[in-house]
Amino acid sequence: MRVVNRWLRLLSGFAVALIGAALALAISLPLPWTLGPLIVVAAARMLSLPVNSSPRLRNVGQWAIGVTLGLYFTPFVLGIIQQNILPIVGGMLFALILGVFGTYLLMRVGGVDLKTAWFSSAIGGAAEMTGLADRYGGRSDLVASAHSLRILTVVLVVPFAFQALGVVGEDTAVTGPKIIDYGGLLLLSALTAASALTAGFFRVPNGWVLGPMFVTMALTMSGIELSAMPDYVSRIAQLLIGWSLGDRFRPGFFSSAPRFLFAVIVFTLLGILMSLGVGYLLEFSASVPLPTVILGLAPGGITEMSITAKVLRLGVPLVTAFHVTRMALVVIVTGPLYIAFVEKHCVEA
Repeated sequence: MRVVNRWLRLLSGFAVALIGAALALAISLPLPWTLGPLIVVAAARMLSLPVNSSPRLRNVGQWAIGVTLGLYFTPFVLGIIQQNILPIVGGMLFALILGVFGTYLLMRVGGVDLKTAWFSSAIGGAAEMTGLADRYGGRSDLVASAHSLRILTVVLVVPFAFQALGVVGEDTAVTGPKIIDYGGLLLLSALTAASALTAGFFRVPNGWVLGPMFVTMALTMSGIELSAMPDYVSRIAQLLIGWSLGDRFRPGFFSSAPRFLFAVIVFTLLGILMSLGVGYLLEFSASVPLPTVILGLAPGGITEMSITAKVLRLGVPLVTAFHVTRMALVVIVTGPLYIAFVEKHCVEA
């Protein structure tokens, strides 16, 4: 009976996500296949409606996005990335500074301890930061909530802001393969699925995106064109991502720790504004339009920001490079920096 109920909740969740996508398309929301499911499923979850998602379905969505991103990395695009190394490095440093600022803000406004504030404000993978908070004695429940709310806020604010300002790019970076070859697509799927499973086995952060992306990148850069990715696969992937993001929310989410969650929203909005200012500074050393740099600096997740770049045609490979390098740096240094500086401060206090 439990299995039947689980399947019914999953099917209901899919139906609600599909309705959300249809409504978003009808009213011309930006990123309709992501934002529609996200908003409607989140509302349904907070209303205690019997809808669910599945981590496996999110993995499938991330896999498809990873493959799609990898197809952009032609030798020409790599040249563009090399020309923009300075802004990318600047984006990595900006992420660390933003995390320090967020720690101070969440402590003062959110009223939480230093450990929880540190891991809540680090602009890295949600799962990795939650795990570190649990290991070092922070409030892992609040850290998980903070990252969910941060990503939700960025995904809602940035596309709407770009749409309101009429920002639509003319991305010259097109994917390598142009023709859909279902035999080649099957082989590409098998290779990238194996890389995703391997990355998951070794607990690589965002492995279901990065594993397939790096394998597809290697093929694309080598001139091996197995197949293009059908548009409908990309849309399904976006729906699965939006559905899973909406599924993170529960009844009473915003009333569980209102002061802290309010501080997270303030921090995220300030982070977006700071991304705008830093983007203006880095634009002088960049060979791409300002909106692409801003999107690369925005404090969102790799998957969500890459989808935004793809839909708005704003330098998909460069935005992806910004977020991949930033995530790698933050995941690598957040723990050591905590031990070297934050933990010492906690002991002294």
